[in-house]
Amino acid sequence: MIHFFKKPVSHLALPEKFTYPFHYTPHPLCVLAAEEVKKYIASRKEWQEELASGKMFGVLIVQTDNGITNNEENPNEENQIGYLAAFSGNLAGKNLHPYFVPPVYDLLQPEGFFKIEEEQISAINIRIRELENSSSYLDSKEKWKIETEQANAVLNQAKAELKMAKKAREIRRQSSPEISEEEQASLIRESQYQKAEYKRLEKEWKKRLEELETEVRHFDIEIERLKTERKERSAALQRKLFEQFRLLNAQGEVKDLYTIFEQTVQKVPPAGAGECALPKLLQYAYLHQLKPLAMAEFWWGDSPKNEIRHHGYYYPSCKGKCEPILQHMLQGLEVDENPLLNPVHEDKELEIVFEDEWLLVVNKPAGMLSVPGKAEDRDSVYHRLKKKYPEATGPMIVHRLDMATSGLLLVAKTKEVHQDLQAQFANRSIKKRYVAVLDGIVLSERTGRIELPLCLNPLDRPRQIVNKEYGKEAITEYRIISKSGSTFNESRKHTRIIFYPLTGRTHQLRVHAAHPEGLGCPILGDELYGKKADRLYLHAEYIEFRHPIYGDILRIQKEADF
Repeated sequence: MIHFFKKPVSHLALPEKFTYPFHYTPHPLCVLAAEEVKKYIASRKEWQEELASGKMFGVLIVQTDNGITNNEENPNEENQIGYLAAFSGNLAGKNLHPYFVPPVYDLLQPEGFFKIEEEQISAINIRIRELENSSSYLDSKEKWKIETEQANAVLNQAKAELKMAKKAREIRRQSSPEISEEEQASLIRESQYQKAEYKRLEKEWKKRLEELETEVRHFDIEIERLKTERKERSAALQRKLFEQFRLLNAQGEVKDLYTIFEQTVQKVPPAGAGECALPKLLQYAYLHQLKPLAMAEFWWGDSPKNEIRHHGYYYPSCKGKCEPILQHMLQGLEVDENPLLNPVHEDKELEIVFEDEWLLVVNKPAGMLSVPGKAEDRDSVYHRLKKKYPEATGPMIVHRLDMATSGLLLVAKTKEVHQDLQAQFANRSIKKRYVAVLDGIVLSERTGRIELPLCLNPLDRPRQIVNKEYGKEAITEYRIISKSGSTFNESRKHTRIIFYPLTGRTHQLRVHAAHPEGLGCPILGDELYGKKADRLYLHAEYIEFRHPIYGDILRIQKEADF
């Protein structure tokens, strides 16, 4: 499964450390390998229709231990440096294809336990659907429903008649002060008879409804039994399946998926765990004594409906399914540090654009956190200002900007001012304006409005997805400033744009720019939803709000440096 480069690569320096898979720039060797894989994919015409809907592929640069160096005169001979290729999930209904490494476990093998048990569970599903849609079951339910409604109507009418008869007897007693004992006894007998008649009627209807309910319950019990069997067999199958994914690391240690995920919040591996490209690549390398040097994963085809993927772009490994797995599989390798943890502005003063005794507005640089998050010791605007203003009360930071976004950030010096400003955000009276450069030419009108509801992708934090059922309202208005080519020393064309967010969802502008139903052009440098550059070209340049103490309207602007 190892492929050797068609062109000489000895002039390219090998990576000093293995790629940090959740935030990286592809190594030149990975780019060359990916280009060769892309050519191979494009040559397989029988896959094109399936691949048009999109799939993630990966490459792993590996080094053999045979000591043979690259031969530039005949690059097709056995070399020391080569690459492996893989796809996520399955392709053309199969896990095994000659050009790509095999899966960690092939759950699609025809005679394997998974396919056999899956067929049994499918048969249970079919039986459940047959019972739920059978005419006998549906007729029994309908008859039970109709008769129940009829019983309620008859018994309610009988109750009403009982009350009327009781009231009539009371009137008779009140109208005749010296009512005879015989007449009194007659009224009592009448009351007892009517009550007995009602009880008889009630008992008769109860018996009829119980008979109908028994017919329905006969079906319900069988359906519930089948559903319980399906649930138990599915859970047992899932556990047995995940136990087959016995994953290696560079130290030769083996852990199955259940062992790996029992230390996580979700405890149980999510569907598809272990089937992504990078775990397949690392597993094959370890099994065949190949040293992993660098990795990259790229998308082929159209973007999924909810997520944002662009054809040919490189993407980090997913967090929900792959992070726990890779924390195990990368042990024993020297891995690059997470570049997001590097304090890039440690020696720079935080620029204060406006300040009075109640609040201030700072110009947050790209690459600095607004608040520290889980790592409490990380450099952030909050840390800087808490140190500068030790007497300040309350949370201080009124709203947030993404770490990669630069621009104006509103800060309160007291708890009361913070509460007032947050209320202004809540009622949408604060106005904000962002400037951005998009990676491509926007084909939409020069002005417009985007409404795409957003929610977190739980399997790939912090990435957001468009979800019209569960997403929260997210509204952005925009105005295109200019369209140009060869900007920022790149061959692609770009669009300079102004965004006016009317809501403040996480990654709202980034998703609305990149999503096909939005502008279809990611913000330049957006490595989550587009392609990495020297920075994210998004800047919060203007904010307008009412001063919590004086009531004046403040308008503050800081132009972008791009």
